[in-house]
Amino acid sequence: MRVAFVSNVVYPWVTGGAEKRIHEIGTRLTNRGHDVTIYGRHFWDGPEEITHEGITLRAVAPEAELYAGERRSITEALDFAVRAVPPLRRRLREDEHDVVVASVFPYFPVLATELASLRTDTPLVTTWHEVWGEYWEEYLGALAPFGKLTEHLTARTPQHPIAISEITADRLAAIGPDRERIDVVPNGIDVGQIRNAPLPDRGYDVLFAGRLVEHKNVDLLLDAFDAVADDRDVTLGVVGDGPERDRLERERDALTHADRVEFLGFLDDYEDVLGQMRAADVFASPSTREGFGLTFAEAMAADCTVIAADHPDSAADEVVGDAGFLVDPTVESLTETLDAALGGRRPPTDPLNRAQQYDWDAVADRAERAYQRAVAGSW
Repeated sequence: MRVAFVSNVVYPWVTGGAEKRIHEIGTRLTNRGHDVTIYGRHFWDGPEEITHEGITLRAVAPEAELYAGERRSITEALDFAVRAVPPLRRRLREDEHDVVVASVFPYFPVLATELASLRTDTPLVTTWHEVWGEYWEEYLGALAPFGKLTEHLTARTPQHPIAISEITADRLAAIGPDRERIDVVPNGIDVGQIRNAPLPDRGYDVLFAGRLVEHKNVDLLLDAFDAVADDRDVTLGVVGDGPERDRLERERDALTHADRVEFLGFLDDYEDVLGQMRAADVFASPSTREGFGLTFAEAMAADCTVIAADHPDSAADEVVGDAGFLVDPTVESLTETLDAALGGRRPPTDPLNRAQQYDWDAVADRAERAYQRAVAGSW
């Protein structure tokens, strides 16, 4: 099978979740004898076409800034989409690929890929990491109708859709394809890498890792931890950065047990994050909006007791199941469960066993079958 991925960002030069997913699935497909090509921006040194870990990287646009302030750049996304059409269309007309896989966000590459594949027999597979819906209001404000319209148009583009979680699949079905046509292939982790990550010089009893934005509800965790710390000699580490950091640090400074809470910022080395998870007893993230929740899977593989928020906008319940604890996103509920977990309470299912289903090898199996169904026209 000859698989083409279309993504403006390319791992490991850009290290976000979507591009890492392509890399992990792509390298496993090449190891199984498939031919894999990524059409992306020219982030690497050297010629426009190189082979990296068995994957052909083909630059169709120069390197560019991805963000305008805190938001992804619309101009960059449009520029990449326009530049990608001619070379991709030429290769598809030459029947070079059996299937093209496009990551949905930031949407325009999907529309460009559909345009490039017109009048060819090459199926388009899309990977939906989230469906934003009303979140566009918070993200774009007055420009939210533009974001919603683009999302709806993308959802209605002829495609073989993959969602990374059941909740994302349900949201996609509400604006586009029939639910039974949407396959679910989750994001993945390297269980072996997590289990062997080096332990840090200093660990914490409770850990949070993620972007410091409002819906992560780190302020609830700070208050719950402070209440539990009245009776327990415990520490809290907060890994990550974001627009809420200054406010959260001020809230930390007002806690009774502020000296037991440390903000570690963004850790450049991924294994440092994994090491912190291995050192922690409890991983707590009361986030109310998670398209998947990769940190929960990572923390389970690190044998943490996971505490997550039970919320209709979060896929945490899908990821964690009964291998962790789900709480209402309130200080009271989080305090009660955090105290019990620190007291030795463990979930019914072994977190390590649960984490195995998210290992990249298992995820690549599911992705491979989905791509083969698209090629066979049996979706």
